[in-house]
Amino acid sequence: MKELIIIILGAVLIENFVLVKFLGICPFLGVSKRVSTALGMGAAVIFVMSVASAATWLVQEYLLIPFKIEYLQTITFILVIAALVQFVEIILKKFSIALYKALGVYLPLITTNCAVLGAAIINIQRGYNLLEATVFGAGAAAGFTLAIVLFAGIRERLEYSGIPEPLKGFPISLISAALVSMSFLGFQGFL
Repeated sequence: MKELIIIILGAVLIENFVLVKFLGICPFLGVSKRVSTALGMGAAVIFVMSVASAATWLVQEYLLIPFKIEYLQTITFILVIAALVQFVEIILKKFSIALYKALGVYLPLITTNCAVLGAAIINIQRGYNLLEATVFGAGAAAGFTLAIVLFAGIRERLEYSGIPEPLKGFPISLISAALVSMSFLGFQGFL
């Protein structure tokens, strides 16, 4: 149990995929204008990354390794992730059309989100078992969600701030992201 807690804390705070590893930056910058859409994207990523971590581990252990086709790992993992994203997209379109529209093009981009693929590959590289891989995927996704929601809150506040004209919009967003990222580096050495 202690190892699982360390994996979760490490994935959320110490090796945050967005703010420390710089994976998943596209949806981080694109969907973080409103906290509500950031929460929706975070929930979708939590589901996809958790299930993808388990599914890709199973594919690696019971398909790629036995048939000695580990060299197909990346393409196979992308196919598994794409299928999961399509499933999430169908569910959102049916049950939450507003969130589906708010996420727009960023929902299908979860398929190519390097954070999801990165979690799957890191699970294999670290030799995690199925439970550890799933927990790491969920923790990494929770860290992604934490980062995107924090950043969305900052961007909402920035709309009402007196920012110099040359820095308005994307430039101040990048500066803010850098400052938030630097704050997460304070967790290094925590565990």
